[in-house]
Amino acid sequence: FGSSQPRLPVLLQKSTFSWPLARRKMVQRLTYRRQCRYNTKGNKQRVVKTPGGKNVFQTVKKAAKGPSCGDCGKALIGIPAVRPMEYRRLKNREKRVSRAYGGSRCAKCVRMRIMRAFLIEEQKCVKQVLAEKMSQAKETTKKSKK
Repeated sequence: FGSSQPRLPVLLQKSTFSWPLARRKMVQRLTYRRQCRYNTKGNKQRVVKTPGGKNVFQTVKKAAKGPSCGDCGKALIGIPAVRPMEYRRLKNREKRVSRAYGGSRCAKCVRMRIMRAFLIEEQKCVKQVLAEKMSQAKETTKKSKK
């Protein structure tokens, strides 16, 4: 209504498709190579070009999270991050670190556990010594009164 420019006929207006249409390539359709037909998180694929020039799907394995410390939750150093089935195939020396709680707790948490246990034992010893001193003090006060 309020435009000052004259309207062009439909044939001369800018079109949304490009010419010539013959230049456009056909996309090669790909089919899954396994039995699952749906795009689920366990059925991820990537397109790979074969030496013959064909595009095919290659199944991508799930990324492994890896073991973490049971106390602080940090990733354990020295233990490979593989999927659970792969852990069963690993040797025992590959599944753990040669240390107390190796493969279960990180070094920092083990150090804290050892220190905590040591301090608790020291506290018990101190309590016992104080109790002995108190009992000796009570005995000496009783003897001095008689």
